[in-house]
Amino acid sequence: MMSSVGDTVSGDSQRLSPADDVSGSCRAAVTSEAAWSRSVMAERGLLVLFGSQTGTAQDVAERVGREARRRHLRCRVQALDSCDLANLIHEPLVVFVCATTGQGDPPDNMKMFWRFLFRKNLPASSLCQLDYAVLGLGDSSYPKFNFIAKKLHKRLLQLGGSPLLPVALGDDQHDLGPDAVVDPWLVALWDKILALYPLPPGLEIISPDVRLPPKYTLHYLPEDSPHPESDLLQPAAPQAAPCELHPFAARVVSNQRVTAPSHFQDVRLIEFDIAGSGITFRAGDVAMIQPQNCPEDVQQFCQLLRLEPHRRFVLEPTEPGTSLPPLLPQPCSIQYLVTHYLDISCVPRRSFFELLAYFSTNELEREKLQEFSSAQGQEELYSYCNRPRRTTLEVLWDFPHATCAIPADYLLDLIPRIRPRAFSIASSMLARPERMQILVAVVRYKTRLSKPRRGLCSTWLASLNPEQGDVRVPLWVKTGGMKFPADPATPVIMIGPGTGVAPFRAAIQERVALGCRGNCLFFGCRHQSKDFYCQTEWEELVTKGFLTLFTAFSRDQEEKVYVQHRIRENGKLVWELLSSENAHVYLAGNAKQMPAAVAEALQSVLQLEGGLSPSEAEEHLTALERSRRFQSETWS
Repeated sequence: MMSSVGDTVSGDSQRLSPADDVSGSCRAAVTSEAAWSRSVMAERGLLVLFGSQTGTAQDVAERVGREARRRHLRCRVQALDSCDLANLIHEPLVVFVCATTGQGDPPDNMKMFWRFLFRKNLPASSLCQLDYAVLGLGDSSYPKFNFIAKKLHKRLLQLGGSPLLPVALGDDQHDLGPDAVVDPWLVALWDKILALYPLPPGLEIISPDVRLPPKYTLHYLPEDSPHPESDLLQPAAPQAAPCELHPFAARVVSNQRVTAPSHFQDVRLIEFDIAGSGITFRAGDVAMIQPQNCPEDVQQFCQLLRLEPHRRFVLEPTEPGTSLPPLLPQPCSIQYLVTHYLDISCVPRRSFFELLAYFSTNELEREKLQEFSSAQGQEELYSYCNRPRRTTLEVLWDFPHATCAIPADYLLDLIPRIRPRAFSIASSMLARPERMQILVAVVRYKTRLSKPRRGLCSTWLASLNPEQGDVRVPLWVKTGGMKFPADPATPVIMIGPGTGVAPFRAAIQERVALGCRGNCLFFGCRHQSKDFYCQTEWEELVTKGFLTLFTAFSRDQEEKVYVQHRIRENGKLVWELLSSENAHVYLAGNAKQMPAAVAEALQSVLQLEGGLSPSEAEEHLTALERSRRFQSETWS
């Protein structure tokens, strides 16, 4: 179980006493009388900044914003990279909500902020006027649990900021998820903030029974208004490199199943034509793909909420300073909004039930929704929603009295946007200059619900048939976390079971095109005859002397064999490559047991072949990580 919020950090995270205050003279003259004067006279403003990769941190930041409005605070909620960083020194009160991604990396929408904050030329007193609080969201099954939140907190301290509370470390692995930490931390946060900025005379905290106004108002247009969103679906020559706001509509060239028809899992090798896109990429880079909802789900959603798909509207913010969603055209149709923007197939978060409860006209239904949105009801909500992976659309079916009463104005408050999905690029521009390939495992699994669960993006991609016409997918490229040696003569050891082999296929193609032969691949799958991806390609490269290949087919014999077993069996070669030839090691694949098992196998090789003690082997592997000679990219 997660400890209490106060126990989640060491003593250096506590609010500083005057003697310890790093901002020194900046606060020395602030007496209690002056502080009272500031709180009464200054505008009661709060800035909430989030770094979010999957949307959880943004959802929590929006929750902080709603609770701030109930306390009559003027509140702005923004992604960190959308914030005017130069004005941060003038902000008196900021709450940071930050996720940690990958191997201790910041989310994409806070990377510019991260680089700015760690500039060495920032004065130590830069943020001496700032009161702040940091809430981290992470997963304790990863080694760098909440690394970004911890490091952000320390850096803000270094720059003179004053923490209102210890940094909170939410954990996905907790039975109740991050809310186990978020709930008590927010209670303490509001106590601190209201002590600094009391409610104005005559005002009280707005009761939770009162529904807050929506972020936007939908103004419907006449039937004969134009259809600008149709232009977004057409291919166009981009003015600059494609990005999330301006993806490239890439034509699907081929969509090939690479697992046997009898195999339980459908895995696709999908190729896109990127000619004229301006896209460039290297081995280790990532294709970002913007998926869409299937037509059947869109139709059901519109019927449930009594929406007319072809009606067009413009959005208008209800509060000044609120920006419009950048990915929605203005005007927009309901059809486009539901198909391309609202994530109706995601598992809804707690905030969804909180808002939905306001619309129900049925007392029993409303009580159940309120229970799901309460701190006490989180175990039951997890059992109803998260464990069986019930979708937003399915939940709406279960609460018909609320669903039919949802005003269209609240759609963007109720349902998050569809997030882009990341896929390791599985081909090299040196081998195929105007093409890009990805390896996609189609997500499909059973829960206690009768209907199988399906991954939104992988199911959509698998359904695309280029033989039926000009099929397009919105995509762009993101620089990946794995960097292969600048000198192609440096040997590489690649460990990629399953679809983890995708970035290594790109690397091998790239290195072979440069004439490099020092390529060693450990590949694992269930059956040689069913899911040995790219078998012909690997065998041809082995024959030509460009690849040393070790395979582990876990189910082809009675005793299961995995990549870690092959590493141990070939420890002499692995040690020779590491010790004598300065080889780099790369690992990609599922984040459950595999990375730890591979790390143990590598340490075993260091001990048996290198003569290191267990502690020396562990330190050696850590040193390889620090020097970037051992890199990994894993996902859950």
